[in-house]
Amino acid sequence: MKALFIYPLAIQGWEWIILLVLVLLLFGGKKIPELMKGVGKGVKSFKEGMKEVEKDVDDIRKDIETSDDKKEPEAK
Repeated sequence: MKALFIYPLAIQGWEWIILLVLVLLLFGGKKIPELMKGVGKGVKSFKEGMKEVEKDVDDIRKDIETSDDKKEPEAK
């Protein structure tokens, strides 16, 4: 019983089979492909969003670097 609290996601081989059977019973054979298609679209959308954010961050970084280069050194 203690192992359940220590390793909640340590699923053995036979436990995967039980989970797959339960998912099949809950959603049915026809719903599972639709469910996986939705998950795939969600992952793809998330990755595209992350690429856009990285591009925006790179653009801002380049703008900051170019604005720092254009500043003239202060005269003392």
